[in-house]
Amino acid sequence: MKTLYLDCFSGISGDMCLGALIDAGADSGWLERELRRLPLQGWSMEVCRANSRGVTATRVNIKVDEEHQPHRNFSQIKSILEDSEIPERPRLNAIKIFDRLARAEGRVHGVPADQVHFHEVGAVDSIIDITGTALALHFLNVEKVVCSPLPPGSGYVSCRHGLLPVPAPATAELLRGIPLRSLDVEGELTTPTGAAIASTLSSQFGPLPALTVAAVGYGLGSKDFGIPNFLRVFLGYPETRGTSRGGDTILLMETNIDDMNPQLLGHIMERLLAAGALDVYFTPVYMKKNRPGVLLTVLCQPPLKEVLSGILFAETTTLGLRFRLESRLVLDRRMGEIITPYGRVRTKAALDGSGKVLRSSPEYEDCKKIALEKGLPLREVYNAALCAAMKEDNATEGAEDIEKL
Repeated sequence: MKTLYLDCFSGISGDMCLGALIDAGADSGWLERELRRLPLQGWSMEVCRANSRGVTATRVNIKVDEEHQPHRNFSQIKSILEDSEIPERPRLNAIKIFDRLARAEGRVHGVPADQVHFHEVGAVDSIIDITGTALALHFLNVEKVVCSPLPPGSGYVSCRHGLLPVPAPATAELLRGIPLRSLDVEGELTTPTGAAIASTLSSQFGPLPALTVAAVGYGLGSKDFGIPNFLRVFLGYPETRGTSRGGDTILLMETNIDDMNPQLLGHIMERLLAAGALDVYFTPVYMKKNRPGVLLTVLCQPPLKEVLSGILFAETTTLGLRFRLESRLVLDRRMGEIITPYGRVRTKAALDGSGKVLRSSPEYEDCKKIALEKGLPLREVYNAALCAAMKEDNATEGAEDIEKL
């Protein structure tokens, strides 16, 4: 299982997280093209290399045109993300992060989460940082996130409401149940956006787990606290891989249902996937008294057992769930992009243990969109994309063979 460790020795913020993931290998050009799919105007992203206390890191600077940004509440931001054409998994992760952030702000200000307003410029900045982070994790094929204890900082931070103690109230809400550590530095080391990202995506908190490290990334912060101000990330695997496949353990949950309106199943699937399920599927079955029913199966990481069980009990008519741990072998994956006669299409490549591409497949949704826009048969667009992907794979393999010579 490809694992990302967030080493938040000097805190975490949205731009630090995005910068660290780019430094670890996420393609900044691909990220910006995906972010341009969001219906947002008046922003630009600058990625550069800079130095903090002798360490070179990647800095991401989001510039926003203040004059042309409307007020946005969480419901509007959620609609922006839901209506976008970015890949499903990062889109759902971005919504989950914003949902957690809005709930924390709502508790602090005493308003419903969907009515929480974000500052005109801060909203765009946060949308780009949060969505960019979700996209970068997707690009790097991160399956699990582990985070170190978080240092909130100390002193006061200036905001629209005046001076507030560090951690700011919303950050304090987000840090519930998360291990903290003291750092004798005055300033806001962990921002609300950083806390929302870490608390939503991390399956556990603690020291660096045993990893075979594939990449290390440094994301530079924008302030000088008198210490190295960057987020460090380790990207790797829980054990040394001797084959082309990595192994891990997942939880399989299932229940039989024969007394529920099947129209509701789609909504249940969306909720489970948004909450972090790896996969959800339905199998037609015949139950007692020859009644047709459905076997609802959920695959997830073991720490999500309680969260997903709660959704199943709330949204379905089931009175009980079965679950068991399953071992699996998985190939590494990498996102890419190819040029076809009809336009750009994203691809997903399966890799062996040395990083060699075994096969690539076009993204179905991209091919479907092109086919609808150009009035072409989907099969024709997909086959063209598949041929282009195969040519690129062969060219890459040839270049690697030349390097070995």
